[in-house]
Amino acid sequence: MILACNRVSKAFGTDEILKNVSFHVEENEKVAIVGINGAGKSTLLKILIGELPADEGDVTIAKSTSVGYLAQYQEVAAEQSIYEEVLSAKADIIEMEAQIRTFEEQMKHVQGAELNALMERYHSFLQEFEAKGGYYYKSEISSVLRGLGFEDSDFERKMSELSGGQKTRVSLAKLLVRKPDILLLDEPTNHLDLASITWLEGFLKGYKGAVILVSHDRYFLDRIVTKVIEVFMHQAHVYAGNYSQYSQKKAQMRAAQMKQYLNQRREIEHQQEVITKLKSFNREKSIKRAESREKALQKIEVLEKPVEEQADMRITLEPNIVSGKDVLKVEGLAKAFPGNLLFSGIDFEIKRGERVALIGNNGTGKTTMLKIITKHLESDAGTIRLGTNVNIGYYDQEQQLLSEDKTLFEEIQDAYPNLNNTQVRNVLASFLFTGEDAVTKRVAELSGGERGRLSLAKLMLSEANFLILDEPTNHLDMVSKEILEEALNNYTGTVFFVSHDRYFINQTATRILDLTGQTIVNYIGNYDYYLEKQEELTRVYVTGQAEEKNAASNAEKKTADDAGKIDWQEQKRQQAQLRKKQNERKKIEDEIAKLEADKEQAENEAALPEIATNSAKLFELHKNITAMEERLEVLYEEWETCSEELEELEQEQAAGTTK
Repeated sequence: MILACNRVSKAFGTDEILKNVSFHVEENEKVAIVGINGAGKSTLLKILIGELPADEGDVTIAKSTSVGYLAQYQEVAAEQSIYEEVLSAKADIIEMEAQIRTFEEQMKHVQGAELNALMERYHSFLQEFEAKGGYYYKSEISSVLRGLGFEDSDFERKMSELSGGQKTRVSLAKLLVRKPDILLLDEPTNHLDLASITWLEGFLKGYKGAVILVSHDRYFLDRIVTKVIEVFMHQAHVYAGNYSQYSQKKAQMRAAQMKQYLNQRREIEHQQEVITKLKSFNREKSIKRAESREKALQKIEVLEKPVEEQADMRITLEPNIVSGKDVLKVEGLAKAFPGNLLFSGIDFEIKRGERVALIGNNGTGKTTMLKIITKHLESDAGTIRLGTNVNIGYYDQEQQLLSEDKTLFEEIQDAYPNLNNTQVRNVLASFLFTGEDAVTKRVAELSGGERGRLSLAKLMLSEANFLILDEPTNHLDMVSKEILEEALNNYTGTVFFVSHDRYFINQTATRILDLTGQTIVNYIGNYDYYLEKQEELTRVYVTGQAEEKNAASNAEKKTADDAGKIDWQEQKRQQAQLRKKQNERKKIEDEIAKLEADKEQAENEAALPEIATNSAKLFELHKNITAMEERLEVLYEEWETCSEELEELEQEQAAGTTK
């Protein structure tokens, strides 16, 4: 056991947040802390790291255990570059490296016993340096930064120039290269695109340490954690398994609790009816029997009714009229901003009843495309045609369609003047806005989650038959997301949405459009199908088996809405590039293997007794070893860059066959 939380309680004034919270975490265990917004998840993390004191209880962390914490918001005002900021996490290795160089310089000027003592310390430092990853720490930093979505050209950008989200990514990179024994991460995926989230998943799954996560990304949790701690009604409930297993077990437990509660209520009511009946007989024997039953009833420990989080939130999405079969047709769509071409030649169609997810990395133009379709932005080229009787309902992730100076009541009533006061209040209550808040609270005062719920309320009232949603699950807690998923799956209209929430995509999408390489790739299925197809195509084109290539190509031809296929010449060009890059990487690998063997031979030679007393020979050997280490460092960097370029080429070729 590396961490234990024992009967921890915390309140702010009269507001009780946590009560008698207890759980433990084992070495290398991956744990999620989940719960609705405001349940106390972030408060619990701060107590675990000692940033907040507990009112009662204690947190025990194993001796000599290092702890790293990523908060949701980062205040980093430093003037150093991104690379320098992350490099500072390796201060101990950098200091050790400097000491090794000092030893090498000193060994030039001493002999005999003094040289032997120095050599002993030198070898000890070298061993520790190697154990701590000293020979590859620079390439490790570069790899982590690239994994979290930074380009090489970003490395020298000043921290002071970055947005809050970018600073959080840098802080996460710094934490990952520091490698503490316990990682505590509060919403680590908030500012990452799909590619970066996938990279982080792989990193954390293989992380040699304990990881405690607070996240609303259910797909992310499904792929990483093996234990879930739910903060519910101020207490902690521990479930073995990933998020989906937790969700299933929780539903079963809640159902069992509700069944037990209802059975007890029926039994109590039955006994009360019997007691009343016995007393009505007005016979001594009957009255004694009634009194006996009353005493037994008083001894029963009455169960409280199980509480569901936000169970009163109700979303009903239903179009007022049915659209034509063809809902949307996009042809030749293009958009660029100065120095940045987002996409061009975009063609796709959406049919009635489809739920289509638009995915892609940050900056590819997904939100821009939605704004063009909803006429909030002009395209540079192309046409957009809406089908017969299509009525759009638009959910804007930036909530710019809400009026900051209006109250919640005014926001609904002004948009839908046909609703009377009672109807407006009922709608707001359906989205958990009750009492005076519904009448007096202004939009400007709302949190991100509250703004999302208000926008969903307006969307529900629109009775639109074509919903266009931009990141609809942002700021929603897990229960609200599940309610929205159910509403969309029951919706008889058409949905086109942008989301980074892969679990949400998996639950709702019937088709996926991947905006990549400035064009669209079409997948008929949910997110799991998208991943499966991507992996299959990558495998096929890495192995280069013609028969499998033809089978994959034929399968894609059958896809109804494929956006086309690259021509034969383009395919040959890509294959030639692929072979060239594969040969380039093989050449680097061969040189690395030879240098590593030469370095090992030189180190073995330097350890020989007859060499240890020959300072000139020893100095020459260490000079050669240092040169080989420096060359290896360059080669490791080149191998990483070449591998990334190779991966991009493989993805480009695989995506080309699905267009």
